[in-house]
Order: sequence, then C-alpha cells, then structure tokens
Amino acid sequence: MTTSPTVSGSLRNRLVLTLIGGAAVLAILLFLTVRSYAARVAQQGQDDILGASVASILDAAALRDGQLEVDIPYAAFSMLSTPSDDRVFYAIYQDGEFLSGYEDLSPSDSPGEERLSFQTGEVRGERVRQVSASRALVGLGRQTEIEVALGQTQDALSDTLDQISRNAAYLGIGFFLLTAALSFWVTSTTIGQLNKLTTSVTRRGPQDLSPFKKPVPKEMAPLVMSLNSLMGRLDQSLSQSEDFIAEAAHRVRTPLATVRSYAEATLHRVEREDNREALKAMVRAIDESSRAAGQLLDHAMITFRADHLEREEIDLVVLIRELVQRLNPIAEMKELTLSLTGEPSVPYSGDPILIQNAVRNMIDNAMKYAPSDSIVQITIIAHPDPQIQVRDSGPGFPPDEIDTLTRRFERGQNAAGTIGSGLGLTIAQDVATAHGGSLLLKNRSKGGACVILSL
Repeated sequence: MTTSPTVSGSLRNRLVLTLIGGAAVLAILLFLTVRSYAARVAQQGQDDILGASVASILDAAALRDGQLEVDIPYAAFSMLSTPSDDRVFYAIYQDGEFLSGYEDLSPSDSPGEERLSFQTGEVRGERVRQVSASRALVGLGRQTEIEVALGQTQDALSDTLDQISRNAAYLGIGFFLLTAALSFWVTSTTIGQLNKLTTSVTRRGPQDLSPFKKPVPKEMAPLVMSLNSLMGRLDQSLSQSEDFIAEAAHRVRTPLATVRSYAEATLHRVEREDNREALKAMVRAIDESSRAAGQLLDHAMITFRADHLEREEIDLVVLIRELVQRLNPIAEMKELTLSLTGEPSVPYSGDPILIQNAVRNMIDNAMKYAPSDSIVQITIIAHPDPQIQVRDSGPGFPPDEIDTLTRRFERGQNAAGTIGSGLGLTIAQDVATAHGGSLLLKNRSKGGACVILSL
C-alpha cells in the first residue's frame, strides 16, 4: 500500500518564482541605472552648451573709454536652440549692479572668476538650468567685474529623458521577459534530472533493488546515496523475511504433523472410550493449530508477495486444473466432487502462487461446508474480466454477516464445530486486491454459497 507524502508547495514553482523575482529586481535596477546615467549625460550636455554660451558672452565684454560694452554674439544664443524651443534668460551685472537682461535672474553667490557655477531654479514660474560666470576687466587704470547669468528651460531635456525612460523601460521589460523564459527553461532542466531519477526508480521491477548507478548532478548525489542505502537495507530485510517465512513454515508444520501422526496411531490402540474421545479432541486441536499456523504463514507470505507482485504470463485454466487435481483426494475422502467448467483457456498476467493460494482457500472453504455427495463447482470466465467462481450446496453465508467475513479471523455463526482460522477469505481478498480485482461473496438462490474472485 502506497502512502502519499505530505506535499508542501512546488520546488519548480519556488525556483521559477525566485528566478523571476530576481529578474524583476534586476530589470528595475537596470531601468533606474540606465535612466540615471542618461539623465546625467543629458544634463552634462546641456551644461556644456550653457557654459560655452556664457563664455562667449564674457569674451565679448570689453572696456572702451572706461565704459563697459557687451556685444552679445549671435552664436551665444543660437547654440542654445532646441527642438522644443526652450526659452533662454540672461542677466548681466557689473560690480553687482544689474545692467541688462532679466533682472530676476540672479547670478550665483560667488561663482568665482573664470569659473562656471551651475544650479537649477525658477525664473518667472519656469524651471530653468542656470549657469553663472564672472570676469574681471581692466582698462584706463580701472578694474571692473562683469557677471553673466544664463538660464534655459528644460523642455527638450525632459522630452529626451522621457524618450530615454521609455527605451530603458522597453529594455528592462525585454530583459525581464528573456530572463523569465530562461528561468522556466533552467527550472525545467533542473527538475528534469529529478524526473529522470523518479522515472528510473518507477520503471524498476518489484524485485529490482540494485543501486542506482546512472550519472547525476553532484547536488543530487546525497539523495541518490540515501536511496541506494535504503534499497540495500530493504533488500536485506526482504531476504531475511523470505528466509524467516520459509523456516517458520517448516518448523511449525513439521512438529504438528508428527504429533498428529502419533496421536492417530495411539487412537487406534486405545480401547477405553473416554481416552479415545480425549485423543480425538487432541487430533482436532492439532488440526486446528496446524491449519491456523499454515494460514497465518500463508497470509504473511501473501502480504509479502502482494507488496512485491511478480507477474507471469499464465493460463488460469491450466493453473486451476492442477490445483483441482491435487485437491481431488481430499474431496473424495469427504465424499465430494470437484467440477471444473468454463473457458478452455484464459490467458492472464499475474502471480501464479498467489492466485493458486487464493483459489485453494476458496475451494477448501466450500468443501468444509458442502454436504456429502454434493458437487463443488469451479467455473473460470474470461470476459469481461477474468473470474474464478466457486459454488457449493452448503448452508451459505449468514446474510447479516456477509459483509464482514473477509476480515481477519472473522467467522460466521454457522462455523461452530468446523475447523477454520477465519483467514481463508481474507487471503483471497488480499490476492484479488493485489491484482487490482475484488472478491464477491453471495448466496445462491437455490441454496449454497458462491465466491467470485475477479482479477
């Protein structure tokens, strides 16, 4: 009987979720990294153009006759043109006093001579990138300082960053999808090794407990080593069980048979009636013990073989005919006739020892309750499924107990005074279950019992 293990989630799903989760994090990091780097590059490009523009304005400044003249070059503003027509603001200061431009555009606090100072602020409600620079001019014994502040809106930069963000998002999504696909492939490949191991073990025959020798990844080596160790211990345990069952059968049955033979021999020599009755009770007790011990061993053997079923191609008719021939002498002693009818040939793949043991218990059960000079009928049917039916003309099964008679040691009320252990039908039921079939008990309409073993 196979017990389903307790399942806790899916290893495949865990691997897939872990890999896809990692891919999602990497995709987000990739998007943020690309966008941040692109923003820095784009901002640096705008700053370089602003710096060149303000430098060209400073270069155009000069002192003539003690007066400051600034002839703003056309190129200073033309180089700031963008597809989005960003607005440009400028302001010129001399020694801290406003001269020209936009008065609300203030230079930085201390840009320093010939140095560029960049900052981001607002001019007339618009966000601008601003650069400030200063230059000292000397003429006619006079020194003056000119400061130029230049600002430009960032509409074009925003459009560029939006385009870069979209491209980075597409790149991140593509990376995520590709990584997700690779995750499924990697997971399937990894789990495939476990599936191969499972298939290899599942395809083995019930008696194949040899070590697993195929190459496996080193992460699976501990599992395979544990599996090989388990199969080795199981093989040793099964061998010991087989030896124990065979030895127990011999050691239990042989002494009981010897004691019974001595009891019967003594019974023939004893004349006193009370002694004869005592010896008869002894023989009866020995028969019951022998039968119980035999059926207990048979049940243990059947339980063992059912868990390790060895199927062979057999003919049920030939198998049951051999059994009937062996049981005929016992039936004749009880003045019974065993009749085998049905199909001429019924091929089947099963365990011949188990099937024969089950049918022997069914026939033996029928012979115990069948009246003298009656017929125990054995019928073999091939379709729709192989069936072996055993009918007798005895008292039948107690109707209110018919559903419980296949339990261990369960005997009907009409079994009083009849030798038995209550295991015969249990053995037949276990054999049927091992072959994927069933055992049906019912009473015949004209009297008697009918046991149907379906395979």
